This record gives sequence, C-alpha cells and structure tokens, in this order.
Amino acid sequence: MDATIPNSQRRPFSVKLWPPSQNTRKMLVERMTNNLTSKSIFTQRYGVLTREEAEENAKKIEDMSFSSADQHYEKEPDGDGSSAVQLYARECSKLLLEVLKRGPSTNGESETLTSEEVAAPPETFFDISKGQRAFIEADEAEKILSPLKEPGNSYTKICFSNRSFGSGAAKVVEPILVSLKDQLKEVDLSDFIAGRPEEEALEVMNIFSAALEGSILKSLNLSNNALGEKGVRAFGALLKSQSCLEELYLMNDGISEEAARAVCELIPSTEKLRVLQFHNNMTGDEGALAISEVVKRSPLLEDFQCSSTRIGSEGGIALSEALETCTGLKRLDLRDNMFGVEAGVALSKALSKHADLTEVYLSYLNLEDEGAIAIANALKESAPLLEVLELAGNDITAEAAPIISTCILAKPHLSKLNLSENELKDEGTILISKALEEGLNQLTEVDMSTNYIRRAGARHLAQVVIKKPGFKLLNINSNIISDEGIDEVEAIFKKSPDMLGPLDENDPEGGDDDEEEESADGEGNDDGLESKLKNLEVGQEE
Repeated sequence: MDATIPNSQRRPFSVKLWPPSQNTRKMLVERMTNNLTSKSIFTQRYGVLTREEAEENAKKIEDMSFSSADQHYEKEPDGDGSSAVQLYARECSKLLLEVLKRGPSTNGESETLTSEEVAAPPETFFDISKGQRAFIEADEAEKILSPLKEPGNSYTKICFSNRSFGSGAAKVVEPILVSLKDQLKEVDLSDFIAGRPEEEALEVMNIFSAALEGSILKSLNLSNNALGEKGVRAFGALLKSQSCLEELYLMNDGISEEAARAVCELIPSTEKLRVLQFHNNMTGDEGALAISEVVKRSPLLEDFQCSSTRIGSEGGIALSEALETCTGLKRLDLRDNMFGVEAGVALSKALSKHADLTEVYLSYLNLEDEGAIAIANALKESAPLLEVLELAGNDITAEAAPIISTCILAKPHLSKLNLSENELKDEGTILISKALEEGLNQLTEVDMSTNYIRRAGARHLAQVVIKKPGFKLLNINSNIISDEGIDEVEAIFKKSPDMLGPLDENDPEGGDDDEEEESADGEGNDDGLESKLKNLEVGQEE
C-alpha cells in the first residue's frame, strides 16, 4: 500500500481524432449553410432560409455541437476522440434538422437556435481523479460524493482514482455504492488506497467489494493498489459476482504467483472478457501458469498485456499456448519479460492464428535471431492489418533481417516500427530500409537506435523515410555514424528537421576498430557495403 504508486494507467492510443481543425469546422459550417439554402425534401416542405440566416444558424449549430462534444472528450481524455467525433456529428445532424423543420423566419428578423432549446445530456461519468493525489476522509467524502446521492441520477461510470480512501470515507461511500450498483457499468478504483496502513487498506477494499457485490460491470480497474494476494482476496466478493466483465485491469498490483492463482480462482467467468492487462507485476513463471488459465477461458480477448511481469521460458510457453485460443486478438503486449528462444518459437505458433492483430509489442524478450525469425515468419502470413511492430532489445542481428524485411513488406498498414537496441548494423538496416521503401505509405515512426549503424545504413534509411507522406520521426541515436554521415542525414532532413530525432548520443569513434579490421578485407567503407548489398533481395532467405 505504497504512497508512491503512480497514477492510474489507461490504455494508450496512438492517434487523436479530437479536436477537429479549424478548417474542418469551417467546412462543416459551410456545408450546413448550403443544406439550409439548397433545394431538398426538407426545404421544399418547410422553406429555404436566406443565406444570412442560414449561415448564422449553421455557426450556432456547430458551436453548440462542438461544445457538447468537447465536454464529453474532457471527461475521457485518454480515449482517441472517436466517441467525441460521433457525438459532434450526431448533435450537428439533430440541430440542423430542427432548424430545417422550423423553416425561415416569418417576421423578417433572423431566428437562430438557442442553447436553451437543446436539452443537456444526462451526466453518466462521475470522476474525482483530477488534481493532486491526496487522502480523502469522511467529511470530504460526504461533500464531493453528494451528486451520487441525488435521486434519479444517470451515473453508469465512476472513477475514484488518485484519492486515497480511509475507513471513514469508505463507510460514507458504502451506502452510495449499494444504491448505485444496479446501474453502474464501469468502476475505476485504481490508486485509491495509497499510503494507508495494510490493515486499513484491506478494510477499505472489503467495504467497497461488499458494496459492489452483485453489480453487473463491464469494466473494472483495480490497478496501482499493491494488492498482492491479500488485496485480491479482499475483493473476492466483487470478483466472484462478476460474469459479464469485458475489461479487467490489474496493473502495478504486486500480482505474485499466489495473487495470480487467487485471480484465476475468484473470477468465475471470463467468456466476455475483451481486455486483460497485468503490466508491471511480479507474476513469474508459476503465476503465468495461473494467468494462462484465465486467458484460455477468454475466447473473445482482443487486448492482452502482460508486460514487465518477470515471466521466463516456462511461463512464456504456457501463455503462448493459451493465446492460441484467442483468435480475435488485436493488441498483444508482452514486453520486458525473459521468454527466450523456446518461448519465442511457441509464441510464433500462436501468432500464426491471429489474423486481426494490429499492435504487437515484443521488445526485451531475449528472442535472439531464432525467436525473432520464427515470429516474423508467423506474422508474415497473418495479421494483414498490422500497424505497430516492436521487437527492440532482442539481440537480433543482420541474419534475421531478410525474414523481418519480408514480414514488413506484407504489412501495408504499418505505421510504427521499433527495432532499437539490437545488432542489425548496416547490412540489416539497409535490408530493412529496402522493405520500408516498397509502399508502406502509412509509416509515421521508425526507431533503429543502438544498432551499430554507420554512415551507409543511416543514409539509406533516411533517404527512404523522408519520402513517406505522413512520416513524423526517425530515431537513429546511439549508433556509430561518422561525422560526415551525420551531416548527410541532417541535410536529408533539412526541410523537416523535426522528423529527425536527436543524435547527441551517437559515437562516431565507436566503430573504429571494426572498420580497420574490415578495411583489411577491402570491405570497410560505406560505398563497398552498399555495393555488396546492391542486388540483395529483401525476400531472400539464408
């Protein structure tokens, strides 16, 4: 129950759809103005507005719709904005129809829509997580939770994250949660007992668990609470009563082998589970065996994160085999574990069955060339919509580059590629570059830092990515590029310097010994390397 636990971790999103640009907003106003002044089934029936009246109404409609959607987005800032965009479009359509049905003004004066004519949507999300982390006691709880006691409220989602509840505050909350549990769908209790003594923290968890027992939740977030086995079992009443969960978050919770077994034991049904996240726990191999049982019982799983959980080869193999049953998986994050080659090969068998994958995070798994090649071969034949691929820190050399390249060639939707902290050198980098050159117009980010890349590899990679229409960032820091090579790369990005990451940790002297040794064989210069690779096909295999 550590007070230094970080804030609640929410799902990452790579693209923000909200807010719309000023250009988009102006175009929408113009379109609505045209609708109000052009011949249509509605204007034929209700009348055409003058250009001036139509434009005034269109601006008012857009402004009110934008305001409603923006307020909606502010309450869920970690989303991608898609729900705000949908609300924006719905409000515009609804208000436009109202103006069309009202028709042109009859008294010679322009009549515009007023905010009073639009009913405010009912509040459904109650959130006390904003501001600094702090303790909350009974008196404050009575005050800030009072909206939840209002009869007929429409709250379906509550977030108590970032405030540490003591036993007094928990007793204030208890009857409120009992009265709401039949309408609640999403409950976020992440980081809600920080700094409390263990005995008090367990009492608080038991109170919340008993109050919410029997609710039919779609989403439950218990992250950042240092639960351990005692904490998991303190939530036993709530967990046992859940049979419709679609999202479960247990990140940074001290989920040990025993705690993982408790999770597996206490959740009766995960048949509807779509999101399961266990980031930053101490699960280990034995705990992974328990988690793999949960995964096996989750056929609809779309988003699985089990990163930084100290899982080795045995646990990695068990999880990989369990993932074979989740054929609808879209996002997989297993970063920062100790899988090794054998677990990597086992994982490749599961990946071959995942046609819907869009994001794959497999960095720092000790895959080596053999594991990386097996995974690249599997992904090459599956996951046609793959957008993100991370294989950083896996001791991958140029030997695996041809297979990784053919995998990349088969992914036209790829937007982010991270192969940093490997040993691809110029040979592997140029092969990867050749693959990136073919199509891949969605590409926005490439990270090839710390790969012993010299001048030729850096130049070739820079020349390829600079041509991508929406490209945003190339990271080739911490390599061994000569000063001349740095100058060449910076010249390539002269018109778009923000697209090139920092080069402050590059070491132009770092490859001197290797260069001298290679020069003795006549292969130590950049031009010689490019000549050697000139006719090497991306698709060729060793």
